[in-house]
Amino acid sequence: MDPTITFRSLAKMIDHSLLHPTLTDQAVASGCELARRYGVATACVKPCSVGLAKGILAGSGVGVGTVIGFPHGSQTSAVKLHEAERGLADGAAEFDMVVNIGKALGGGWDYVESEIRAVNAAVGAGGTLLKVIFETDYLEDAAIIKLCEICAAAGVAFVKTSTGFGFVRQANGMYAYRGATDHHLTLMRANCPETVRIKAAGGLRTLDDLLRVRALGVARIGATATDAILEEARRRGYC
Repeated sequence: MDPTITFRSLAKMIDHSLLHPTLTDQAVASGCELARRYGVATACVKPCSVGLAKGILAGSGVGVGTVIGFPHGSQTSAVKLHEAERGLADGAAEFDMVVNIGKALGGGWDYVESEIRAVNAAVGAGGTLLKVIFETDYLEDAAIIKLCEICAAAGVAFVKTSTGFGFVRQANGMYAYRGATDHHLTLMRANCPETVRIKAAGGLRTLDDLLRVRALGVARIGATATDAILEEARRRGYC
């Protein structure tokens, strides 16, 4: 066991995700209490839940995160800016924004870059930070590299693989997604400067998943299985 990896350092790698559309206020509150109990980095909640989360997490050292353009990234830039401004007013400390995936797939890079820069400037002016979600399941490597370059030039805090809701239609008509793959994480780390951190999301449900992506250079993960991950860390003797 690496002695530099502690229970606290593992907990602070986790954004506890509370983004499913069916979550009630009671479920969000329960999830925020869990986030507070474990001392994770943030509880990432739906925009309508920022105020609720802020009240529960006050004084805990756990931040409130929320999303912009979630989950498909297709809102206009003006709407995304409004979401950022509303989140700031409600007390969010971190924002996860989905890129306009269709624009990226169509090579509309000027639009994509302008939007990222505008939202990053808005959240930065509010003293908070931006994570840009690529939705890597939809993208070829060349587009992922281009997005890394745009995000690095814009000075965003994090690039992130997935929303957890980016389902791709399969040949049999069913939908599935891979989420955070080792290939995409390695590609993103190789094409971002150290000033841009990597967030992995989608399919990370165990302590071994967390330790594996940490070794690839990931600084943060999004997870719903936070309690299972951290209880396993306790069982293995991380303290």
